[in-house]
Amino acid sequence: MTDLSPDSARLVDDFLDWYLDAHPVRAALAGAPGYDRTLGDFTEAGITARDAQARRRLERLEAVAGTAGGGFEDRIDRELVVSVLRGSVAQEAWPAWRRDPSFYVGPVFASMFSPFLHRLASEAELVDAAVARLAEVPGVLAACRTNLDRGLAAPLLVERGLGQARTGRHFLTVTVPGLVGDERLRARLAEAAEPAAAAFDALAEFLGGFAAEGDWRMGEELYSRLLREREMLGYGAAELRERGRAAYDELDAEMREVAGRLPGGSGDWHAAITALQDDHAPTLEDMRAEYEAETERARRFVRERGLVTFAEGEECRVVPSPEFQRPVLSVASYLSPPPLSASRTGHFFVPFTPDSFTAEQVRQRLRTNARAQMPSIAVHEAYPGHHWHLSWAAGNPRRVRKLFGTPYFTEGWALYAEKAMREQGYFAEPAQELAHLEFRLFRAARIIVDTSLHCGDMSIEEAELFMTTKSSLTPGTAKGEVDRYCAWPTQAPSYLTGALEIDRIRADHLAAGRGDLRSFHDTLARSGSLPLGLARRVALEGEDRDGSRGPV
Repeated sequence: MTDLSPDSARLVDDFLDWYLDAHPVRAALAGAPGYDRTLGDFTEAGITARDAQARRRLERLEAVAGTAGGGFEDRIDRELVVSVLRGSVAQEAWPAWRRDPSFYVGPVFASMFSPFLHRLASEAELVDAAVARLAEVPGVLAACRTNLDRGLAAPLLVERGLGQARTGRHFLTVTVPGLVGDERLRARLAEAAEPAAAAFDALAEFLGGFAAEGDWRMGEELYSRLLREREMLGYGAAELRERGRAAYDELDAEMREVAGRLPGGSGDWHAAITALQDDHAPTLEDMRAEYEAETERARRFVRERGLVTFAEGEECRVVPSPEFQRPVLSVASYLSPPPLSASRTGHFFVPFTPDSFTAEQVRQRLRTNARAQMPSIAVHEAYPGHHWHLSWAAGNPRRVRKLFGTPYFTEGWALYAEKAMREQGYFAEPAQELAHLEFRLFRAARIIVDTSLHCGDMSIEEAELFMTTKSSLTPGTAKGEVDRYCAWPTQAPSYLTGALEIDRIRADHLAAGRGDLRSFHDTLARSGSLPLGLARRVALEGEDRDGSRGPV
């Protein structure tokens, strides 16, 4: 390693340079130049070498704690990197590269799809880079077959990976070439994709016969460690679950009151939501078009109320979810602009179903995107939720804030944005207000279910029943949701946990006279997606609007 003085900024910059080199797909997706022709090293030797480097860099950063030079923002950056590395080191005991095929499949799909979505280079350059990455796909998928451990890989995770692998051939030979306008370039890309498609066929066959025996449960010890060390929350899984239960009970009572205000309302919010779900778009494409209109309505409302400052040139495109995402994600999602690029164009993915779904399964997806629910979802994904936040944060000059963050801020912000819009009167009809509250209650249910699943206190069947009876999810959507919780522990609680903490930060920020609502939004969101303890420090200890500093 380079011999560096104990200065936060230099240590962080050195880490970032190493990280981009070690994770070329992540670097390319972030818009860093020079990383778009390789998928990186997925061999056991390559992965374990990166893990060892991460441990050494964490030791150096921890060694200078309290003595490192630099200013306030430099110290925040250092603590952000420390939280990232602590999380990485903690998860070495539960290695995704031995447990989950999506560790290998996901980067292939993302690296092939996102560049053609963002269009940061000419079409010829995009095809050249894609052809270079396609040549590496067989090696990456071979590493998947070699590295998966039967004793660690859970059948549920293997089944999810199998569903993705089965989409590989069509995605690489049809979907991605279909994104290319030039006929000659399109034919070149389709030809280059054939060996990679064959590798996906082989992986699907392998996974179909893979006798996985592992458990998807993370366990309370590691779950709590990640909450404390990576998320910097100051408490573990047991307390998080109790917070979820308390929030659920409070929201349940509020929803009964709102449900009683609906025409003919009885206070039974579950029945009311079920009835509201009968009013939905007739087709998936109609659903996308209605989301597009709602997104534009939210943008106009936010601008008229002066709630935030908009990034110059920002645009949110409302499009169908990618084909490879449909087997594993049943809800709306968002892809941000590459933060190291000049682009401020993001994509709101409307949750289309896999082609294999029956008409009834499609209808159930439409029901869980009912018209009364669309305002909250559009606010969450676009304005002033994910798209506004991440297009605005991309203007932060600090590389580390562009590359690293936590869903406890990102998802917390988007759910906070829903509440802020309710306060401003955006949800004008009781049905929309009830749907907004149900989404918050749904996130409280997620806290309870996610912690219970991974601490061994709830089975998958019990979790699915909980989500259908304690929230408005249909059985099919509940199954997709619970599968996601099993595969992605600690993420599902991030929404409401983060929103409640941002509420508290806002109250303290305004009480301290550090600015108005718009300045709070601009300041906090501009800081990136920091662990909530660091976000609090930025809001309450960083520079005031006149350039002076609060207490450090």
